[in-house]
Amino acid sequence: MTAPVSDADIGQAVKPGNQDDRRAGPAGLAVTLVVLTVLLVVSATAGLAIGSVQVPPGQVWGIVTHALGADWSTPDWSNARETIVLDVRAPRVLLGGVAGAGLAVVAPHCRALIQSLAEPYLLGVSSCVRPWAPSGGDRCSGVNPARTGIASSAAAFAGALGALLLVYATARTGGRITSSSAGSCPGVAIAAVLTAVLDLLLLTTDRGNEARQVLAWTLGGLGGVNWDTLWLPSAALLLGIAVLMVQARNLNLLLAGEEGSDHDGAGCGRFRARMFVLLSLVTGILVAACGPIGFVGLMLPHIVRLIVGGDHRRVLPTAALGGAVFLIWADIAARIVAAPMEIPVGVLTALCGGPFFLWLMRRDARRNTDRGGA
Repeated sequence: MTAPVSDADIGQAVKPGNQDDRRAGPAGLAVTLVVLTVLLVVSATAGLAIGSVQVPPGQVWGIVTHALGADWSTPDWSNARETIVLDVRAPRVLLGGVAGAGLAVVAPHCRALIQSLAEPYLLGVSSCVRPWAPSGGDRCSGVNPARTGIASSAAAFAGALGALLLVYATARTGGRITSSSAGSCPGVAIAAVLTAVLDLLLLTTDRGNEARQVLAWTLGGLGGVNWDTLWLPSAALLLGIAVLMVQARNLNLLLAGEEGSDHDGAGCGRFRARMFVLLSLVTGILVAACGPIGFVGLMLPHIVRLIVGGDHRRVLPTAALGGAVFLIWADIAARIVAAPMEIPVGVLTALCGGPFFLWLMRRDARRNTDRGGA
């Protein structure tokens, strides 16, 4: 998009009376961001403290500040606890924050591009990543995707981009995207087909133990990550947030639909193409790192819009913080609910997100019925 965008244009895109128009003022937005930041710090502390070995929060901060060189006092904790906090839990908590923020940030921009209830899991993007991310294209190699780095992320990016383009092509009617044609059905159908492909690969492989590792990864989880593999998802998140913040005003115009964007002289097709590549890159890298964790990007952006409105400049930082907090706590629950066994975090997010998605569909159906009656 190259045309300048004014606040008046954005005001037309986020139409008054819409659900997205309910928003807090600047002071309310600042308070929301401060509260979420405090919650993120508390959540990270809890993620480092809670587990099979309980570490007091004060001791957690002592270990962290000592490792950062900001505390020169004599350590009063054991080497085992320091290893647990720094080498086992800290990378996991950081990946949870990065993945939660990334998935929550990608979803509202998928919504602007596809013009529907959009989320990587529902659009089939996560499912398209599944057959390729665990091995960088090598069938059922059993390599932990969190440790494979660039190879699996490149394959995951290609799969995510392919899924988004397929959903986009399916949603176009008469050369344009309409809300009715861009529902979740294309993504659900694509997800079903690609999940079946992965299940067939797992069933026909002669390496049972490795197939079980891949199957566990497909349920989504943050275990097994280490410091050496965190740089790639972290870099993808920072890149995505930076670009989307710059383009947030243009993304607001897409809320008015393709017709409104074209009327404003925007290069809508080229802009969509660039955004598809960016969102596919972020989604592919995140899913390659932690598996397909569903519904984070569906729940958080909708909750955020109830608080700050539909302006992408407001939604993006709020959803990022909220997504990080949510996924860190989901991972904590995954570790302790059935201890000593660990539940895949993707199972817990699905248990939360499935009913939420049904509620959204029922709410939208009721609104459409009311409008038809009016």
